[in-house]
Amino acid sequence: MLISIVAPCYNEEDVIERFHEAVQQVADDLLPLGHDMEFVYVDDGSRDRTLPLLQQLAAADPRVRYVSFSRNFGKEAALLAGLRHATGDSVVVMDADLQHPPELIRRMVELRGQGWDQVLARRSRKGDRVTRTLTARLYYRLVNRLVDVELKDGVGDFRLLSRRVVDAVLELTEYNRFSKGLFAWVGFPTTTFEYENAVREHGSSSWTLKSLLNYGLDGLLSFNNRPLRAALHLGMWLLLCAGVYTAWIVGAALVNGVQTPGYVTIIAAVTALAGVQMVMLGVIGEYTGRIYYEVKGRPHFLVKESNVERTKDLIP
Repeated sequence: MLISIVAPCYNEEDVIERFHEAVQQVADDLLPLGHDMEFVYVDDGSRDRTLPLLQQLAAADPRVRYVSFSRNFGKEAALLAGLRHATGDSVVVMDADLQHPPELIRRMVELRGQGWDQVLARRSRKGDRVTRTLTARLYYRLVNRLVDVELKDGVGDFRLLSRRVVDAVLELTEYNRFSKGLFAWVGFPTTTFEYENAVREHGSSSWTLKSLLNYGLDGLLSFNNRPLRAALHLGMWLLLCAGVYTAWIVGAALVNGVQTPGYVTIIAAVTALAGVQMVMLGVIGEYTGRIYYEVKGRPHFLVKESNVERTKDLIP
C-alpha cells in the first residue's frame, strides 16, 4: 500500500529537514510491512528558505513531491493542493512543524488496516492555558448545536484518509473551504485516538487571535444557514416583546393616566434594536460575501513551481 504524507509548509526553514528525517524513519519502519511512502510538500508562499530546502529534499529523495504557490493562499488551499497531488492508497495530512508526532503514523496505518476510512488523531489539551481550553470547549459546544456535522474538540488536520475519502473530498469544489467540516461531512467509517500535545519545535505559530476567530467563524457559517434562521427568530421574538411592552404601556395609561414617556426606556430600546440590526446585517453580509466568491469561480491557488506533472484544475 502506498501512503502519501501531505504537509503544508509556511516559513518552515528551521524545521522542515528534521521533519523529513522523522517521516523518512517512519517510512523505513513501514517498508518491511509492505507499505511504501511518498512525501507531498506544499509551500504556501513562504518568505524564507523553505522552497530551496524542498528542492534539495526532492533532489536527494525521489519520493519527495513539492508544489510552491505564487503567493500565500492559506492553509485550506495548501491542503487542497496536497490532496490533489497525493497518489497514495491512503493519505496522512499533518503539519510540518513537528507538533503532529510522525511516530503516530504507524498507529494510523494499523487502524486503517482494520477497515477504518478515517483515522483521527485527537490531541489532549494538557499544557494549554485554561482560558484557551474553556474557549475551545464552549466554541465546539456552540458550533455542534448549529452545524449539520459533528466537529470534535481537539481534532485538527492530523488524520489518515482512505483513497475513497480523498476522492470524495476532492469532489467538493466550493471556494470557501473548512476542511475539518468537509472531512466530517463526507462521512465513511471513522475512528479516533488521543495523543499528548507536542510543543512547536521552532518559531511561533502564524495563528493569531484574529485568524483563529476568522477560522471559527468560517466553521460556523460554512455548513448551515441557521444564523439566518436565528435572525428571523430573533426578529419575531423582538416583535413579540414590543407587542407585550405596548400592551403594558396602554394598560398603565388606562389605569394611572398618561405619563411622560421614559427617556431611558426609549434610548435603551433604540440602542438595542440598532445593535440587533447591525448584527443581522453582518450575518447576511457574511453569506452574501461567500456567494460572491463562489460565483466568481476563481481557482483556489496558483502554482509557481512544482516537480510533478500538472494535475487537473491545478492551473486555470
